[in-house]
Amino acid sequence: MTLYKNGKILEILNKTSDFHIHQASMKDNGEYYCSGVKDNHFVSSNKIKIIVQELFPSPVLRASSTQPTERDTVTLTCETQLSQQRPEGQLLFRFVKQSNNVGSDWKNSPEFQFSPIRRENSGSYWCEARTVNSLVQKRSQELQIQVQEIVQIHYYPESVFEGQELVLICSVNGAPKPITVSWYKKQDRLQKDIELQTSSKTEFKVSAVQNSDAGEYYCIARNSRFSKQSNSVIISVKVPVSQPVLTLRPLGTWNLVTDKMSLQCEVQRGSLPIWYQFFHEDVLLKEIKSTSERKMFHRLSPTEKHSGNYYCTADNGLGPQWSKAMIPVSKPVLTFSSSGTRTLVSLQCEVQRGSLPIWYQFFREGVLLKKREATSWRTVSYSFSVTGENSGNYYCTADNGFGPQRSEAMSLSVTVPVSQPVLSLSPPGSRTLVGNEVRLQCEVQRGSLPIWYQFFHEDVLLKKREAISWRTVSYSFSVTGENSGNYYCTADNGFGPQRSESINLSVIVPVSRPVLTLRAPRGQAVVGDVVELHCEAQRGSPPILYQFYREDVTLGSSSSRSGEGASFNIILETEHSGNYFCEANNGQGAQRSHMVPLSVRVPVSHPVLTLRTPRVQAVVGDVLEIHCESQRGSPPIRYQFYHADVALGNCSSLSGGGTSFNLSLTTEHSGNYSCEADNGLGVQRSEAVSLNVRVPVSRPVLTLRTARTQVVVGDVLELHCEAQRGSPPILYWFYHNNVTLETNTSHSGQGVSLNLLLTADHSGTYSCKADNGLGPQHSETVTLSVMGLTGSKSSLIATSVTGGLLSMMAIAAVAVLFYCWLLRKAGRKSTFDSSRHPSAPDPQESTYHNVPGWIELQPVYSNVNPNRGEVVYSEVWSVKKENKVTAATEPELFKNTDSCVIYSQVKGASTTASKPQFLDPFTPHR
Repeated sequence: MTLYKNGKILEILNKTSDFHIHQASMKDNGEYYCSGVKDNHFVSSNKIKIIVQELFPSPVLRASSTQPTERDTVTLTCETQLSQQRPEGQLLFRFVKQSNNVGSDWKNSPEFQFSPIRRENSGSYWCEARTVNSLVQKRSQELQIQVQEIVQIHYYPESVFEGQELVLICSVNGAPKPITVSWYKKQDRLQKDIELQTSSKTEFKVSAVQNSDAGEYYCIARNSRFSKQSNSVIISVKVPVSQPVLTLRPLGTWNLVTDKMSLQCEVQRGSLPIWYQFFHEDVLLKEIKSTSERKMFHRLSPTEKHSGNYYCTADNGLGPQWSKAMIPVSKPVLTFSSSGTRTLVSLQCEVQRGSLPIWYQFFREGVLLKKREATSWRTVSYSFSVTGENSGNYYCTADNGFGPQRSEAMSLSVTVPVSQPVLSLSPPGSRTLVGNEVRLQCEVQRGSLPIWYQFFHEDVLLKKREAISWRTVSYSFSVTGENSGNYYCTADNGFGPQRSESINLSVIVPVSRPVLTLRAPRGQAVVGDVVELHCEAQRGSPPILYQFYREDVTLGSSSSRSGEGASFNIILETEHSGNYFCEANNGQGAQRSHMVPLSVRVPVSHPVLTLRTPRVQAVVGDVLEIHCESQRGSPPIRYQFYHADVALGNCSSLSGGGTSFNLSLTTEHSGNYSCEADNGLGVQRSEAVSLNVRVPVSRPVLTLRTARTQVVVGDVLELHCEAQRGSPPILYWFYHNNVTLETNTSHSGQGVSLNLLLTADHSGTYSCKADNGLGPQHSETVTLSVMGLTGSKSSLIATSVTGGLLSMMAIAAVAVLFYCWLLRKAGRKSTFDSSRHPSAPDPQESTYHNVPGWIELQPVYSNVNPNRGEVVYSEVWSVKKENKVTAATEPELFKNTDSCVIYSQVKGASTTASKPQFLDPFTPHR
C-alpha cells in the first residue's frame, strides 16, 4: 500500500495501514490518499484534506526607538498571540542580542526595558516565543538598534566645492545648559590641533571654502558638570579642473613620418586625481590617470594617417574640460556652382583639416577678389554675377598662421544666355480654313550657339529643332480641325529655356453630329423632376445654333458662342414620356442627333403592413404571414421586412401590388414589425405593428426547503414552485396529497413560495401546477416525512426541566400557537416571494427537490480521544450516504466521492466532550 500527499508518494506502507503524524505543523497541510492492489486490480482510496491550524504566528520585535540617545529609556516588545482556538494557553518570551540572552531567560512578560540605554547596547536583537511545554517555539526577525552619542558633529552640504559655504554643526543631546562649544581642526602628530572657535553657538561657518580648508574637524561641548568630545568628520574640498592646454612637441608643423611627436595636456588647477584623454579626429587615443601632477604626455610616431585634429580632455569627476589644438591647414579645394538661371556663380574653397580660425582668399588671374575668415567651419564661398569679362583662371588660398596653402586653378568660360524668342505666323492672320498650310517661325536676337528651339500647341510639343549657325528656325504643317488654339516656342542654349508670347490660330470647322444628353437629378426620371436637355457637337466652329424636339415637335432653341453646347429645361409630367432629339448648325450645314427615349416614373406611396395569424393570440409554433403593399408606384417594387429594425428578408413585385413573408414563430419573434417599399425612387416605410408571441409554461419544479436535514414538528417548510419557461402572468397551485393548499399568480415570470409550520399531519406528498392560459403543467411529487422529538432528547429535557418551568412552557406553547396562527395567516399572502430564485437557497437550510440526480450528504459526528480533560479533538467527516431509499423520488448517490477531514484542537471541560460539534447541512446546488 502506498500513501500519497499532494499527488506525490509520502510513504510505502508494508506491514501496517496506519501512518502517524507526530506534532503536526503547517508543512503537514495537504491532500492525502492511498492506493494498493486488491484481487489483482489497482484500487485507490478517496482523498482527504488536512489543514493544520497555526498555534500562534511568528513574533514581531518592536522597539520604542531604534536610534535612541544615550541615557534614554527604550522598551523592546515581542508581539504575538495564541490562536483563538487556544486563547487560554500561555506563552514564554526571551530576548537575544547577537546570540546572547538579554536579561533573564524565558519569562511571561513580552517586554524588556533598557533604563537607561548605553552605547554598548547598540547591536542586532531578536526575540523568541514558545509554549510552556516547549513543543512549539518561534523566532522574530532581527532588529537593529543604534544608540546615538550625546555629542555629535555633522556638516552640510555633503559635497563641498571650492567657493561654497561650509556649515559645521555640533549636536548636544541630554546635557544641561549653558554649554560652551569649541571647534578644532586636527594636525599631524607633531603639531597641536588648531582651535578655530569657542562660543555658545553650535554652528561654525566657513563662508567661502578654499582647498586649504580640507581636513579633519571635531568639537568639544563643556559645562560646569562635564566635557564631552564629538566624533570626527573629514572635509574634502573639491576643485573643478581648469581648461586644459594641449601642446604639440616639437612646436610648428611636421611632415616627415620619421618625426617624433609628443602631445602634452596640462591644467593649472583642479583636485586630484585627474583623468586625461587624448583624441584624434574625435577618436580616443589614450586615457591616463594622474594622482600627483596636473599634466600628462602622450607620445606617438606619426604616419600619414595621423594627420588631422588633436585635442585632450581633463576631468576629476566634476565635469570634463576640453582643450584647443592648433593644426596646420591642408591644401584647399576650389569648386564652382551656379544658380538655376546660371547668371550667379558661387566659388567655394574648403580644407579637410586645420585649426580654426582660417583666412581664405579668392583670386582670378592673380588678382585678389575676396578675403573671408572661417571661425566655425572649414569652408567659405564667394558669389558674383556673371558677365562677359568673368572668363579666366580662378584659385583660392587658406592660412591659419602656419603659412598659406593654395588650391589648384580652375578655368571659367562665360557664355551668353538666349533672349526671349519671337513667334510669327505665315501667312499672317488668326483665322484659316481646314486644309490650308501654315508656317511658324521662332527667332532670338542674342544668345550663344548652339540653340535648341521647341514649338508647342496648347502646351503639347509639336517639334524640336537645333540651330548651329542661325538664330531662327521654322515649322510648317497642313491645318485640320484640331489645330485651333494657342501656339508658342522656346529657345535654350544651356542656361534655361526662354518662352515666346503666345499667338492664337482659329480654324473654321463644320459642325459634327450633335449628341443629345438628358440630365436628371437622379438615375430615373420622376414626376416633378427638372430634366435638362443638353445638345452638343464635338466639332464645329462657333457660333452654333441648337434646336430641341420631342416627337418632331419643336420645344425651343439656343445659340452657343463658346462651342460648349446648349441646354433646355423641362419640369416633368406623366405625358413627357417619349423620344427626343436636337439639331446643330453653324452655317456649314445642319446636323441632327440620334433619338433619346425618356420614361417618367412614379415613386411608391407609404406602404401598409398587415400581420395575419391563425388565432387571436400568436403562440410559439404558429405561422405568421407578414403582408406589405403600396397603393401607388411604378413597378418593379422591392419590399423589405423588419423585426425590431433588423432585416428579415425581402420580396419583389414585378407588376405592382403587395407581397408577403412567412415566419414560424418563436419567443424571439415578439416585438415591432415594419416594412419598406422601394422602386428605385426613394424608400417609404410603413407604420410599426406590434406582435406579442406567447410561450406555454414548461413543467414546473417543486422545491422543499427546511432548516435542517431531517425536519421535525415545529419546523418551517418553504414550498417553492417555478416553471423555467412560460409567458407571464402564470398561476401556480400547491397540493398536499392531491389537496389544494394555495394558489398565487406571478406577474414577473419567476416562481412563488408557500411557508408551512410543520405538524405530524404534514407528512406526505407535495406537488404544484402552473398555467398561463395556454395549458396547465404539473410538477413531479416530492415526499416529506415529519419526525417528532427523539426519546434521548426527551429524557434530557425531562431531567433538566424543573416543575416550576412547566408553567412557563405552557405560556410559551400558547404564544407559539398564536404565532403559528399569525404565520399561517400571513403565509397565504406575504410569504409568496417571486423574487426568490431556487438557484440561491439559504445556506442554513436543507432543500428537497423533485429533480432527479440530487445527492444528499449526511454529516457524521464523533469525538476523538474523549478521555483527555484539557483538550477536545473533534473530528468531522462528510461522507456519502448509504443506499437508503425513503421514497420513489430519492436521488441516487455519488460513488467514490471525495471526503474531507478537519482536525481542530479545542480546549474545554471533559463533560462537554461528548457533545457533537454541529455543522451546517450540505445544500445541493441546482
